[in-house]
Amino acid sequence: MEISPDNIIIWQWGFIVLNATILYTWLVMAILVLGSWWVTRHLSVEPQMSPWQNGLEIIVNTINTQIRGAAQQDPSKFLPLVGTLFLFIALANILTIFPVYESPAGSLSTTAALALWVFVAVPWFGIRNSGLKGYLKHFIQPSPFMLPFQIISEISRTISLAVRLFGNVMSTSLLVAILLSIVPLFFPAVMRIFGVLVGVIQAYVFAILTLVYIASGMQAQKQTQQHQENG
Repeated sequence: MEISPDNIIIWQWGFIVLNATILYTWLVMAILVLGSWWVTRHLSVEPQMSPWQNGLEIIVNTINTQIRGAAQQDPSKFLPLVGTLFLFIALANILTIFPVYESPAGSLSTTAALALWVFVAVPWFGIRNSGLKGYLKHFIQPSPFMLPFQIISEISRTISLAVRLFGNVMSTSLLVAILLSIVPLFFPAVMRIFGVLVGVIQAYVFAILTLVYIASGMQAQKQTQQHQENG
């Protein structure tokens, strides 16, 4: 019983190692890329839309609605990042219905990489929204003494994103493995389905927290600018 897919070695040649985390990450990316290409290769307008295109539009519209509701802003600028994070994590966890598959989200290296993208995205959107000078100013508001606390806050949010996702996915997989070793097959199968549900919820939580961090940072910078203009 392996706690992390990092420990499952698929192939090794010298110092070059292909583990389950890398393999299944490639698999998830391939499914998303090829699936998107296949669904969108013959786009059409109503009423000639295929069921696959209709399903894809429902997913995109649902994500847009969630973004608009959480950020209270135009969702188009957030959709590529937030939508991709949600779909990647959700699919990575949904595929756990197959017994031989292990979610790459159960690896701390994967969740850390996703969290680092969020860590980069927050200042990226902030700089695009307020400029470099305006973004850096919010770190010293209302006082320059707040600078170290602002930096700690940015880093801690990244760590919490990574650890939360890793902990929930890993603990669910571990629970299924333990149950499989002590009870009949039926109950672990039910728990695996429950794990898929938890995984999708975690994908939603990760995406929403990403959006909240970005939108709140942009809002804080906007309020700082308004305060300076009024002052």
